[in-house]
Amino acid sequence: MLGLTVALAVLVGVALGVLGGGGSILTVPLLAYVAGMEAKQAIATSLLIVGVTSAVGAVSHARAGRVQWRTGLIFGVAGMAGAYAGGLFGRFIPGSVLLIGFALMMIATAIAMLRGRKAAAPVAGHRIPVAKVIAEGLIVGVVTGLVGAGGGFLVVPALALLGGLPMPVAVGTSLVVIAMKSFAGLAGYLTSVQIDWTAAGLVTAAAVFGALLGARLTAVVNPDSLRQAFGWFVLAMSAVILGQEIHPAVGVAWAGMTALAATLYLTCRVARFCPWRWLFGRRVRTAAAAA
Repeated sequence: MLGLTVALAVLVGVALGVLGGGGSILTVPLLAYVAGMEAKQAIATSLLIVGVTSAVGAVSHARAGRVQWRTGLIFGVAGMAGAYAGGLFGRFIPGSVLLIGFALMMIATAIAMLRGRKAAAPVAGHRIPVAKVIAEGLIVGVVTGLVGAGGGFLVVPALALLGGLPMPVAVGTSLVVIAMKSFAGLAGYLTSVQIDWTAAGLVTAAAVFGALLGARLTAVVNPDSLRQAFGWFVLAMSAVILGQEIHPAVGVAWAGMTALAATLYLTCRVARFCPWRWLFGRRVRTAAAAA
């Protein structure tokens, strides 16, 4: 199964390289259900893979001048403290609970991917709200340390909204932050979890290769379309985890809801007919006429 895990890690890296985030959300399920790792070992290994891949990606962004070091270091140091604490605290939480929390993080990430990112307009003379950045960094860091996820789609909005960074700079800076807090979370887990370093090294190398390949594909692939397709796929994967860790009926129910939402979404996009808008629009018009 290691060969299949390495091959799939390349695809995870490609998604990360094209989207600038989100690919790491599949690393834990890949390690837990394909490689057969125990939940906490999968989370710890995921933190290593995400940290190395993000660090490699940050280098190219830094060379292009898309890293705001002061904001990134403030957020990153706070995130490291939170991630280390989360990694330490993770030893006291059952693995099944951590995977359920990870599934909830997948759902939140998928919704963020489907909604898309709104660029923040740069503000002249903008001052960094240090206290808010530190608080946000601590919270995001704890989440990352606990479940091995919560990367770009939590950090990028925080940097754009709180730090006032333009979106390209927020994406580049987020990779620095993600690398810092991933390594801190890994350090917390290593106090109680053993990692298969050979397997981790192979999967990490595959993910880095995929990320470099994905960065080159950004010129020929529509990132918005890929982001939305990836969002639906992440929602479907969350159903698998919920079914495995809670009850198969829960996974089936969530998969059905996801399929219904995807069908309505595609109907709205392709046929340009949105049933919910027609329904609620009709009700509004009826109420207005009655008044």
